[in-house]
Amino acid sequence: QVQLVESGGGLVQAGGSLRLSCTASGTGIMINSMGWYRQAPGKRRELVADINARDNTNYADSVKGRFTISRDSVKNTVFLQMDSLKPEDSAVYYCNADIGFGWPGGYDYWGQGTQVTVSS
Repeated sequence: QVQLVESGGGLVQAGGSLRLSCTASGTGIMINSMGWYRQAPGKRRELVADINARDNTNYADSVKGRFTISRDSVKNTVFLQMDSLKPEDSAVYYCNADIGFGWPGGYDYWGQGTQVTVSS
C-alpha cells in the first residue's frame, strides 16, 4: 500500500514563505517523479511543479522564480519551498507521485492535500 503524507501548509502573509514536504512510503516503491498540484475554490487543479528521478524540474509560469522544488531520493521525499507568496497562491496543495514497482510504467498517487492561505 502506497501512502503520500504531506505537511507544511498554513497561513502566511503576502510576501512570506512556506515549505511543503511530502513523503512517499510503501513496499518496493520506485519513484519516477513527484510533484505538487494546487486547487483553489471554483478552479481546476493545476500543476505547480514537479521533479523526476533525474532531477529535471518543471514549474508553472505563475510560480517561476518564487517556488523551488527539490527532493531527497533516499527518503522518498519532495519539498516545495514557496517564497514571495501572493494571495493568489492560496489553494489546497496536493502531492502527486508517479511510482513504479520494478516493471515499465508507473502508477499515479495523491496525497490528502494541505491548505495554503496567503493573506493580503
